[in-house]
Amino acid sequence: MLEAVPSLTSRRVRLAMAALCAAVFVAALDQTMVLTVLPSIMGTLHIPYTRINDAGWIVTGYLLGYTVAMPLFGRLADVRGRRLMCVIALGLFMLGSGFCWAAPNLGLFVASRVVQAAGGGALVPIAMAAAADMFPRQRRALILGIIGGAAEAGGVLGPIYGAGLTRLWEWQLIFIVNIPLSLILIGICWRLLLPDAETRARALAQEAAYATDGARPAADAGADAGAGSRSDNRRTPARAGWLQHGQVDYVGAALMAVALAGLTIGLGGSTQNSAQPVKWPWLAVSVVAFVVFVLYERRLRQPLVNLAFFRDLPFAAATFANLAVGAALIIGMVEVPLYAYSLLGLSEIQGGLLLIRLTLLIPVGAVLGGWLADRIGYRVTAVVGFLVAFAGYVLLSFWGAHPSGLTMTRDLMITGFGFGLVIAPIGATVIASVGPRWMATGSALVTVTRMIGMMAGISALGSWGLRHFTSLMGGLDLPLRGPGMTDAQYNALTKAYEDRLTASFHILYHDFFVIAAVIVAIAIIPSLFFYMKRGRGTGRMPFIPQ
Repeated sequence: MLEAVPSLTSRRVRLAMAALCAAVFVAALDQTMVLTVLPSIMGTLHIPYTRINDAGWIVTGYLLGYTVAMPLFGRLADVRGRRLMCVIALGLFMLGSGFCWAAPNLGLFVASRVVQAAGGGALVPIAMAAAADMFPRQRRALILGIIGGAAEAGGVLGPIYGAGLTRLWEWQLIFIVNIPLSLILIGICWRLLLPDAETRARALAQEAAYATDGARPAADAGADAGAGSRSDNRRTPARAGWLQHGQVDYVGAALMAVALAGLTIGLGGSTQNSAQPVKWPWLAVSVVAFVVFVLYERRLRQPLVNLAFFRDLPFAAATFANLAVGAALIIGMVEVPLYAYSLLGLSEIQGGLLLIRLTLLIPVGAVLGGWLADRIGYRVTAVVGFLVAFAGYVLLSFWGAHPSGLTMTRDLMITGFGFGLVIAPIGATVIASVGPRWMATGSALVTVTRMIGMMAGISALGSWGLRHFTSLMGGLDLPLRGPGMTDAQYNALTKAYEDRLTASFHILYHDFFVIAAVIVAIAIIPSLFFYMKRGRGTGRMPFIPQ
């Protein structure tokens, strides 16, 4: 049964989708663009290289704001409307960018990055929900794949974008350009996104479709696998309307923010100090805040997060799968450049170009994965994507000390393409699980789980990797030339040390890639519980319905 939703003009839909993709793309650019200009920022803010750990907060601060803002803004978008919250998020992003441009010291700069990231992070679930509002479910996976592809493309091009703008003037330019871009996007999004009343009408119509589908036998053609597990909250469109004014749980949002902030600081900053890979006090704060959050949310009729979602098997499966995606993906993103520096003797720029071979195919895979998910099902597409990523990491684990350029390109592109394929099925499964009234909240939650997976992966790299490398070296240190030692003896000791160092690095990277492959293989299990959803009436290729 096709959804009985009001039709939209094709031109308006195309322009609205382009605006949403542009907003997500610009926000993603700012997530990574500072990486290549960090030395310039440190020079302007008078940060000596002896305080490089402090400069790491320029990156961690963005991660903090990006993660903490998502749940609250996701819920606000479900309650107050997509258009209003999209404009507010763009305004925060613009305001933070302006403060970054004018910040006179590190403290204010990091605070400005947090504000900027809050707006940028909020745009992701808002864009996913707004796009899902405008399309019937049989086209939804592809649309989510396009949004995800825009976000991934921004992350890929961010370092190049930042370096290019800095060459034109100063590093401040990368923040200055965000101001006119944000103003333009604010005007376009306000003009093209659906008004709240129209969005509500479409949401109620979609809820009616959900209720009808939930009443049909699971064996009926096109029915979702696991439809019977949907919560009653989504099967009764006669309840309160979608725009539930005044029903935002700000206390729960504060508790969630404390929990995520503690987790981000406890794990996200772990690479800055290898002697203390995990900040346990912050993790303790996170655990306490999370427990209080769960106990508090269970008492509310309109919570920030409907905990019943986690009893829905497809939703829980998609959340766990995205956690694994974050943990496995960060291993490749960290270890591939290090492999280039330590074993291949490449420069930092060459190492970055090698990493692009991994990330470049992620947005391509995201769009194709959405297209496939609408045709062969969310479950099948996700399983195929995880199998491809698993094969890629297995190939990486067989790299020798000097793999050919063709081999590295092939294996990295296979891995990135596999990760791209799973983006749309995960997002579409979450949105199908939570229903129209919780689209943005569900999208925020699943995005946060990926960020948590990445932070946990970074923490593991900083702790286990250091211990494993020390064990592989067997206590062997760089030899010092003692009195009476001949050149031949000293050269022999130096060669033995270099051989052990090369062998240890090779084993270490092999083990990291094997661990990543195992994590991806484990993610196949929850993907088997995604919805077995097959689109109808989608035989033609055009991405946007006519």
